[in-house]
Amino acid sequence: MNDEAILQGSCHCGAVRLTLPDLPETATRCNCSLCRRVGGTWAYYGFGSVRIEGHPQNTAEYVQGDRTLRTIRCKTCGVVTHWEPMESEAGARHGVNLNNFDPKLLEAVRVRRFDGADTWTFLD
Repeated sequence: MNDEAILQGSCHCGAVRLTLPDLPETATRCNCSLCRRVGGTWAYYGFGSVRIEGHPQNTAEYVQGDRTLRTIRCKTCGVVTHWEPMESEAGARHGVNLNNFDPKLLEAVRVRRFDGADTWTFLD
């Protein structure tokens, strides 16, 4: 598998396609009430640096909690692809669910566990 192919992923049905600008060094698995249900493994990028095709025409959003970000899913298959800030300001970032990519990508990335349910600290 070449480097370019490993940086491309999609939701289950393919209506939402993502291309990462580069391989992340780390990713995060969070246990907050939303992330534990979604099962996301999040890599963070500067907002707008990930190419996302099929968004917003094929996506729906969910906004919860402090209303600072929206979690995006495919309207067809329901798979969560990413989250993005409600307002893009300087330094804003978004999270991409790496579970939508080839498993070899996750094998190449250190995944850290984050306690978003209680202490807001990394557990490793």
